[in-house]
Amino acid sequence: MKKIKSILFFIFLLVVAVIFTLGIFILINEIQEMLFVPDDSLMWTFKYPASLGIFIYQVYLILGLFYIFRKKFRSIYMEFRPRNSFINKKRKSNFRLFIAINVILFYMIISSVTVITKNKIIDYSFLHPQGQVFNYDDIIKINTGVYGRTSLIPLKYSKGEFFYILELKNGQKVHLNRVGGTKDDEHDFFVIRRIDDKLVNRGTLKVSSMENFELTTKDLDKIYTDKIQDILQNTN
Repeated sequence: MKKIKSILFFIFLLVVAVIFTLGIFILINEIQEMLFVPDDSLMWTFKYPASLGIFIYQVYLILGLFYIFRKKFRSIYMEFRPRNSFINKKRKSNFRLFIAINVILFYMIISSVTVITKNKIIDYSFLHPQGQVFNYDDIIKINTGVYGRTSLIPLKYSKGEFFYILELKNGQKVHLNRVGGTKDDEHDFFVIRRIDDKLVNRGTLKVSSMENFELTTKDLDKIYTDKIQDILQNTN
């Protein structure tokens, strides 16, 4: 019976974690759009690795659920909780510090946005809340293709994932495949295709490879793989 309860609890935990992660991702996207995305935007990206910060809140949720529903976890916490230590005496100060750190963390997450409009790129960050503005002339190179293997760095990219990277004069790279949102919720491949046309017509250097393209056909419908193929074969 205990095993069944444990299994049900972990299933419940998994479902809640997935729903919560989707919810916090949608919330962050809405805040990003409201604060940083102008009306003339084509799309915006949610920059890595700041986007992984969402999972910190997932950890908070899981620890909270364990504390509420698992007596053993509560007893372990109570056993190791400091009683007469400096930390315990300064509980209010530590709580305020915890809130301050999380406010900063949340701002770092939501401000990690790059917006692409019809004629410029606006890059926001924690250090540049007003955004750094780049013209299309500042784009010196396009690098696009399909990853042939999964990155050793967690959640950076996966095998068969399409990528489209703009390199700017200052060395900065904008990954259009890390989509935060698009105008009118149009699929990002179609938006990237139009951006690609504009850049190629301007004579922007483009390095494109059809290698590993067949990997995209395993998980995507033909309408999307056709659009990826169009992008990869659209060269100077």
